[in-house]
Order: sequence, then structure tokens, then C-alpha cells
Amino acid sequence: MNRRERSVLLLVLGVAVFLTGLELMITAVALPTIVTGLADWTQLRTASWVVNGYLLVYVGTMPLAGRLADLWGARRLLMLGLLAFTVGSGLAGASQDLGELIVARLLQAFGGGIIVPVATAAAAHLYGASDRPRALGVVGGLTFLGMAAGPFAGAAILGAFHPATVLAGQGIVSGPLLATFAPAWRWVFYLNVPIGIVALFLAWAATAGWDTPRRSTRIDLPGGIAFTIGLGGLLIGVTLIGSGLELAPIVLIVVGLVGLLVAVILGWRRSEPFLDVRLFRDRVFASAAIVSLLTGYAFATAIIGGAVFVDRVLYGGPADQQAALGSLAAATAAGALASGVIVRVLSLRIVTVAGLLLSGLALVMMSTWTQATSLGMVAVATATFGLGFGLTVTARSTAAVERAGEAAFGVASATVTVARMIGMSIGLAVLTAYGSTTIDRLHDQIYNTPGGYLQYIPVALQGRDLHDPLVVGALETWASGEAARIMVGLFLVAAALVLVSILPGLALGASLTGRRRGVASDAPQQGLPDPS
Repeated sequence: MNRRERSVLLLVLGVAVFLTGLELMITAVALPTIVTGLADWTQLRTASWVVNGYLLVYVGTMPLAGRLADLWGARRLLMLGLLAFTVGSGLAGASQDLGELIVARLLQAFGGGIIVPVATAAAAHLYGASDRPRALGVVGGLTFLGMAAGPFAGAAILGAFHPATVLAGQGIVSGPLLATFAPAWRWVFYLNVPIGIVALFLAWAATAGWDTPRRSTRIDLPGGIAFTIGLGGLLIGVTLIGSGLELAPIVLIVVGLVGLLVAVILGWRRSEPFLDVRLFRDRVFASAAIVSLLTGYAFATAIIGGAVFVDRVLYGGPADQQAALGSLAAATAAGALASGVIVRVLSLRIVTVAGLLLSGLALVMMSTWTQATSLGMVAVATATFGLGFGLTVTARSTAAVERAGEAAFGVASATVTVARMIGMSIGLAVLTAYGSTTIDRLHDQIYNTPGGYLQYIPVALQGRDLHDPLVVGALETWASGEAARIMVGLFLVAAALVLVSILPGLALGASLTGRRRGVASDAPQQGLPDPS
């Protein structure tokens, strides 16, 4: 392909990953409205699977999609992913209860889990070693640019779009049309449909006559099943901690660990495994995956923690969420795009460590948030975290694909992305378990314990009823302060994990410029041997 054709195809890949990034953040903004529209906050654990279920299938699909990209080529898989994602978006928008929404989200996740590793692998194949970091930076940057656009699009839809009013103006006040197109949160999902159709058409047109190299071999379905069961059991078990079910969380966590162990064993024994653990024998590749895992946990903490702080402590609306989460995602996109250029001059380890230090500093800043913290300070801290996280994206992806070699670009890109998403999934599961347990405990103390609320309000109000407006206001003030206090420990744990990841970050290698000039490097030019 000539330069123009490569650029067009890179744009197509960027549009595809932009769509998946947009979906992740736009749903995060709309989730409170969705929960109250289809259920209520007493169903928080069930509602959490709108996100948890998405992440589980998303992560479970990626290794298989990465392996299939190496074996069958990227073109057909990319179009399959776009089709599944687009159809799932339409079904999610039309959902009438939480169960339907969760099922539709699983289909969305299947499509997204194909798109991200396949697009990354295709971008790695499109360009040679000298230009590859910039291509990977574009793909990574557009993923997070989609995430940056998500809060803005979500706030705009929820705040300015009133489909029920529009339908009422046409005389439609009940019936299937109203149930399908109102309330406004449905359009958070419908927005993906026209974009997905355009992206699917562009992928079909731009990739005609081009595909990545193919190999013929069998697919490791047992390994894929074991990995998915293992990850699912682990995440569900962590989420159910503190739910009152005594043995279920322990059993599920054990099943999860056994499933992952089986996937690892199968990965050692098969020539073309679902989870190629032999890649982890290489220090640089393993380090890139570890950095991705630990920073993924921190990323989930920053996103969800920031959203909860704005909502429950600052009592901010969609526009405030837009400022906090939008600044995080926009800075992440800027960091990812910039790192694609910076790694051509500075070493991968310097760029990675600089990003990790920025992210760790930001999380420490977040741990100092109180009720007096301004929205501007929240946006500064989240943007600082996002910039640092973004700087690590291209460095770890470049290190992984170069070490794996051309025959395993798909597996390498999938592994690094899966590590990040596993970190995010664990982070979200921990936040959900801790948050649900805390909410249940406080709800029981305040509403189910006679006089229990008295310990949380000023003495001057203790002669008033629980439902007195002044008592309700005092409890709200106490609850916002308690929410801020709870977040301190969560942010500090995430900061500690980011700082721990500096050690593997030091192993990521020298600059690409240095390699081309023959300067000593930790990574060989030709990548790892074919594990088969």
C-alpha cells in the first residue's frame, strides 16, 4: 500500500477504536440515569453488570480475537466486530429492563473486544518499525479521544435531548414508539448505530485488496473457555464480597483461579494457545503487561472515583461529570498521541516512568479531596492522571509488539490490552463490592436501627424525626463527607500500585532512534521466536 492508502486505512482503524472508547465513557455518564430509569439503587449489584458484564466479555474476547487476527487476517474480523458492536448498541437502546440491557451490552462487548486488538495489530502491520509507534499512538490516542468525547456526548444527550417531548408533540404519549425512543438515555446507545454503520462501510471499502498475513492452524477453544470461566468467576466472586452470601464469593474466586490456572497450563502445552504464556518468559514483554495491568486498576479507580466524588460529594450534574471525566479522557488521548512521537527520541522506559510518576502524583492529589474541593481542582487532578496514563500507552504497546514479532502482533496487542482491562475489571469489582457493602451497612444503621440516625446529625436536631427536612439535609452533609473519606483509601491504594509499576516500567527498553543507530537495547529487532 502507498502512503495515502495506509493513512486512509489507519483512519478507519481509528474510527473503529474511537467508537469503543466513546461507548465506555458515555455509558459511565449515563449509568445513574439508566439505573433509576430501569430499576433503583437497591439493585446496584445487578446494575453493575451493565458495566461488569461488558468488561468481562470484552476482555474474554480479546485474546481469541488477537490470535485469530494473526491466523486469519484482520479484515473479516474487523468488520465482524463493527457489525456486532453496532447491532448490540441498537438492542441496548431498545432494552425495556436491566436483563435485556445486560444481554445487549454483552453483544456490544463481543464486538468491542474484537475491534481493539484487531485494529492495533492491523496498525502494527501497516507500518515499519520506525513509524509503528506513531501508528500505535494514533490508535491508542483515538481510543481515549473517544473516551474524552463520551462525557460531552452523554451530558449533551441527557441534558438537551427530550425525545418524550418530541413524541408528545406528534401526539404519541404511549405505546411501543415511546417505549423504544424515550427516555433520553436510550440515545446514548443509539448514537453508536449511525457511526457504526459508517465505520463498517469504510472498513469494507478501505480494506478491499488488503489484509494482514494469515496462517493455518487450529483454535484453542478449551483454553478460551477456561480463561473466560476463570476471569468470570474471579470478577463475580470479588463483586459479591460483603453481599451476605457466605460461601458463594469464596467458591467463585476459587473457581476463577482454577480456571485461569487451567488456561495457563493449556497455554504451555499447545503450539497455538488461546493464552500464550510463553511470551511472558521475555522480561520486556512481561513488564509491558504488568504495567498495563496495574495502571488499568488505577485507571478504573480514577474514572469511577472521580465520577462518584463529583456526584456524591460535590452533587454535580452531567455538566460537572463532563468536566471531570472529559478532562481525564482528553488528557489521556493527548498523552497517547504525544507519546507516539516522544518515544522516537526518548527511551521507552523514560516515557513510561515519567507517565507513571504523573499518574501516581495525581492519585495522591485525589486522596486529599474534601467537600471543600472545587470542581476545577478535580478536573486538574484527573487531567494530570490522564496525561500520565496516556504517556504509558504507546510505550508499552510498542515494547510488546516488537518483542513478540510480526507473527504475533495480534496476540501481543491483545495481551497488553487484556491486561489493562483485567486491571480495570478488578478495580471496578473492588469498588462495587466496597461501595455496595458500605451503602448496605449505612442504610441498615440509619433506617433499620431505631434512633440509629441520631449519631450522624448535630445535637440540636436530635429531637426531630428522621424525615424532617433539616435532618435529611444534615444526613446528606454527613454522607457527602463520609463518601470523600472513603475515597481516600481507594485513591491511595491505586497510587501505590502505580508507583509499584515503575519497577517493571524500567525494563521497557531504549528509544527507537537509539536502536536504529545501533545503540544497545533490551529488545531484539526481530522479536521473539515463534512459540510454535
